[in-house]
This record gives sequence, structure tokens and C-alpha cells, in this order.
Amino acid sequence: MRLLLMSDTHLPKRAKKLPEPLLEEIPRADVVVHAGDWVDTDTLDLLESRSRRLLAVYGNNDGPALRARLPEVARAELGGLRFGVVHETGPAQGREKRCAERFPDLDVLVFGHSHIPWDTTAPTGLRLLNPGSPTDRRRQPHCTYMTAVADDGRLSEVTLHRLPPR
Repeated sequence: MRLLLMSDTHLPKRAKKLPEPLLEEIPRADVVVHAGDWVDTDTLDLLESRSRRLLAVYGNNDGPALRARLPEVARAELGGLRFGVVHETGPAQGREKRCAERFPDLDVLVFGHSHIPWDTTAPTGLRLLNPGSPTDRRRQPHCTYMTAVADDGRLSEVTLHRLPPR
């Protein structure tokens, strides 16, 4: 099962549209995961219409229209793994322990908010992934998103993709 992970698209505030390389990945993905801070409903409509399956949450910058359509936390079994998606996980320090305690029933947690790519594993085995942002790099050198493969209870081919400057 091929996964496309993104977060913090902030459209149309940080960019006018999603970058073309990211849009080209959508039809290749079995599941598109978005960890919140959409800002506009047009992006949600776009991903719903183009994705085979969308697993998504709202973020702190998402207003009532998005909150009415999306949960704060989403969960799904994908490729034999228990996935969770949430926007905020708090400060980087102590993140693994805090998330492992909050989500003891998950194998993988996808999150956003910081715009900083993250890939670590808690002592409990919980894998934490933040794909960064495809539209707002903040203090990072590149805008980013991730792809991965979930199959037979294993997560593999986790790849952070750097997007070209706009």
C-alpha cells in the first residue's frame, strides 16, 4: 500500500496551489494522509476528488468549515499497521514519550504543525512521522512531503521528498 503524507498546506495563504510534483503523486498513492492546517476547503475538495482514499484531520489554523468535515484525530489500519493522524504533538523535546503515552494503540503517528520533517521511533515502537510542508518551508531549507509503503505489518520506503523552489 503506497502512502502519500503531507501537512500544513496553508492554501491560499502560503501558496496559490499545491506544487505540481506533489499533485503528480496523488494518483500513485493508495492512501493520501493530510495532517491538518489546510486553511481552505478547496484543497480538501481537491484531495477528496483525486485520492483513492483520504485520511485527514484539521489543524489549529482550520476554521469551522473544515472542522465540520474533519476529525481532530483520525485512525485507520493500513497495510496491517495501525495509523493515527493528528496535527499537534507539542514540543520536540519529549515528543516520543508523550505520543507513545497518548497513542498506545498505534504503530505509526503522522503529525504536522511545526513544518519540520520528523522521523523517529519511540521506545515502545511507535513511529512518528512529520512530512513538513509542501508550501511553507519556514526555517527549513526545502518544502517537503513524504511517501512510504505499508505492507504486511511493515512500514518501508519512507522517503522525504524535497520540492523545488517556487
